[in-house]
Amino acid sequence: MKIVICGSMYFAKEMLEVKAQLEEMGHFVFVPSDIDDCVKNPELSMDMKHCLRTNVQKECFDKVAESDAILVLNYKRNGVKGYVGGATLMEIGIAQCLDKKILLYPPPKIEDLRYSLEIQLAKPRILNGDLDLIKNESRKI
Repeated sequence: MKIVICGSMYFAKEMLEVKAQLEEMGHFVFVPSDIDDCVKNPELSMDMKHCLRTNVQKECFDKVAESDAILVLNYKRNGVKGYVGGATLMEIGIAQCLDKKILLYPPPKIEDLRYSLEIQLAKPRILNGDLDLIKNESRKI
């Protein structure tokens, strides 16, 4: 299965770890092209010049269109369990619009994240951190 890993670039290191695990399971995995830079400096994801120069947002949207599924790595950030930022929310919306599978680590709670309702309406498959559950999703494609 072709999977795009989405999430805050503050989780870039974890994205690379999950990418390796998924590839060991036989999946083809996309991550943002600036991931190595963001491992070194997560603040780059908030730098307008960097984002415009790399065009990483558009690149990620294109990868969602090419994929079978997105995997949202939404760990705890800024005191929010299941944090999802604006760019990731847009990727979820694109995936929903294109009828892609949406795989989510933990579901955010409405009291923690204002737009958790919109995320829940996208009907993600909740993994609760268990990548082995993706095997069942692969069979459904």
